[in-house]
Amino acid sequence: MSRQCELSGVKPMVGNNVSHSQRKTKRRFEPNLVQVSLMSEGLQRTIRLRIAARTLRTIDKLGGLDAYLAQAKPDQLSERVLKIKRELEKKAAEAA
Repeated sequence: MSRQCELSGVKPMVGNNVSHSQRKTKRRFEPNLVQVSLMSEGLQRTIRLRIAARTLRTIDKLGGLDAYLAQAKPDQLSERVLKIKRELEKKAAEAA
């Protein structure tokens, strides 16, 4: 399983450890990924995702998973989440 957020697409970054004597050695900055179950009101089911803690805060701010997916750009989302987004759009179209 890759170390990538399924919603925001956050990946590990590369940088340097810098010692007191200014020696530089390569290191990786890993994203803070957490396994969560989020409820989708539109689909009436829970969805298990592996997302960054920062993304979880954004979901709370926007008012839930459905609101986040409505404004999310498709190039950031994983294939599995894109499928969920299409289902939500289909349900919204049927309701309207």
